[in-house]
Amino acid sequence: MDLFSLAGKRALITGSTRGLGHAIALEMARAGATVVISSEVPDDCAQVAAAFAAQGLSAVAIPCDVSDDNALDDLAAAAESRLGGVDILVCNAGLNLHNGPSTTTPDEAYDRVMAINLRSAFRLCNRIAPSMAARGDGVIILMSSLSGLRGNRSLGVYSMTKAALAQMARNMAVEYGPRNVRVNAISPGLIDTDLSAVFKADPSRLEKRMAQTPLRRMGTPREIAGTAVYLASAAGAFVTGHNLVVDGGTLITD
Repeated sequence: MDLFSLAGKRALITGSTRGLGHAIALEMARAGATVVISSEVPDDCAQVAAAFAAQGLSAVAIPCDVSDDNALDDLAAAAESRLGGVDILVCNAGLNLHNGPSTTTPDEAYDRVMAINLRSAFRLCNRIAPSMAARGDGVIILMSSLSGLRGNRSLGVYSMTKAALAQMARNMAVEYGPRNVRVNAISPGLIDTDLSAVFKADPSRLEKRMAQTPLRRMGTPREIAGTAVYLASAAGAFVTGHNLVVDGGTLITD
């Protein structure tokens, strides 16, 4: 048996039309899973699903605005109906709307970041996990962040949500473990995506961050996707309640 095969598995990945979500969906599909491509923009979902199909991969498009509770319920129902169930759930949708002191955070930014990064994952897990538990098998992966493990003077609300997601993984791992549902978080460090633009636009800031990272480079979306495949596959079958840090060593640097 291929330890990293996802053949026959059905995976729902939120925020999967670009960035880390897209990379995770692509590598899970390459590993044999049928994947649900989901984001807020229907055309983007359709285009990504079509691109996967052109590569011989199995994908369906189900758009969803994860800030809308009813839309999340519809996403869960549609994924389970069209795929016959969900074996793997990756809560990846997220954003940051404020860089700066916590006292300058607009209420609207706080509410939206909390809704998209945290509330959506909580609600979607609560819609999908019971079905997994009833079947006696399932994997949930919550996308946390290195910023949720360190004090941060400019990413206050974002980092709060990411810390909460890691705690959610621990809570749900305890709750659902007896029914063979594994729940883990992934905490990426600085990855070469749109979210790292602020670093790439400031060479001195990027140089400082790389000096704090033993591998002296940013990570790639595919490296995070590989971590997700590991956690979803038989290779990770005895891993649950863990927050897997994938940061090139930044967290442990003196």
